[in-house]
Amino acid sequence: MSKILIRGAQVLGGEAQDVLIDGETIAATARQGEIDWSGTGLSAEGATVIEAEGQILLPGLVDLHTHLREPGREDSETVLTGTRAAASGGYTAVFAMANTHPVADTAGVVEQVWRLGKESGYCDVQPIGAVTVGLEGKKLAELGAMNDSAAGVTVFSDDGKCVDDAVIMRRALEYVKAFGGVVAQHAQEPRLTEGAQMNEGIVSAELGLGGWPAVAEESIIARDVLLAEHVGSRVHICHLSTAGSVEIVRWAKSRGIDVTAEVTPHHLLLTDELVRSYNPVYKVNPPLRTEKDVLALREALADGTIDIVATDHAPHPHEDKDCEWAAAAMGMVGLETALSVVQQTMVETGLLDWAGVADRMSFAPARIGRATGHGRPVSAGEPANLTLVDPAYRGVVDPAGFASRSRNTPYEGRELPGRVTHTILRGRATVVDGKLA
Repeated sequence: MSKILIRGAQVLGGEAQDVLIDGETIAATARQGEIDWSGTGLSAEGATVIEAEGQILLPGLVDLHTHLREPGREDSETVLTGTRAAASGGYTAVFAMANTHPVADTAGVVEQVWRLGKESGYCDVQPIGAVTVGLEGKKLAELGAMNDSAAGVTVFSDDGKCVDDAVIMRRALEYVKAFGGVVAQHAQEPRLTEGAQMNEGIVSAELGLGGWPAVAEESIIARDVLLAEHVGSRVHICHLSTAGSVEIVRWAKSRGIDVTAEVTPHHLLLTDELVRSYNPVYKVNPPLRTEKDVLALREALADGTIDIVATDHAPHPHEDKDCEWAAAAMGMVGLETALSVVQQTMVETGLLDWAGVADRMSFAPARIGRATGHGRPVSAGEPANLTLVDPAYRGVVDPAGFASRSRNTPYEGRELPGRVTHTILRGRATVVDGKLA
């Protein structure tokens, strides 16, 4: 097995340390220069040396909300291209959403996605199972069978659609409670969002576009945290986007309800003012909200009301975005820019330190999704799933260089800070010097 010696990295943004990887495991760590590595019994002879002075060493990032599109929409993304994009962004594990074709609502389909992830080798892929058959919201899918499958599914979601039937949602929460699973809800009351094109507010009124009211998200979250309390089960809120949603989740946590929530990088940075350009790259579900919402989301992520950052990486082929606004698909790619956006919005604003980033982008999502071997401390004996970041780097986003098959990024031409220089999956470098290995 290979050895890697990372020299002088700031672990979680703290003091500089040397980290020795032997095979799939972190063999030893020490303050830089403190230990003569040849005298530890863990010889670094023959190790590949990574000089990491000034860089931040984090546990490998974990994304609880990724769309890999395979099977069925390989023109947008495949498990291979999606995991290459994930590795480029510093991720060692991603959770793949169920809205594929066919839908991942059976043990057979989730096992297919899981095996494709194993074959890719760039990061671990944990399938998310559908809550209802065909995402139709009428009948529970094979939740137990998907959990018992080789994929070991623990997270279930109809993302892209809301489980709007309260009885179905209650039954799903009851079912997953039996094996410690979690239902991840796409909070969108369908009747309140019919024909909606963007956030409901001043901008939508001025542009004459159908408005997407905040209450359409908030009413579902309010209902579901109460259902989770009644059942005694776990509920996770996908891509929370409004200040009102923050207050509901904060209230629920104060009552001891077992609720977790995620925010996307784009909802931490972008606002509905961008829609004035009519550029469909800014069309997303839930929609970009107001500056007030953005600031509330940042504060909630900082204080722990929002538990994690999740990308909602949603690739689309060129023709689905290069069209008029009303006809365009909703979604943005995000795996390769997520950490940079978080650095800009949370670290450089002083709201989070790098240890906080490690919590929101690795420790907490791994814990919520029960991703074994990920979200672990950077210490001896732990799996060598790691990410090295150069925080001093500044670069302009050029989607032509993306590993993803799709290019629908809202950050094209924008300067963002930070760059992933190395990603290491179980002791094997998947990214070296910013390039895929």
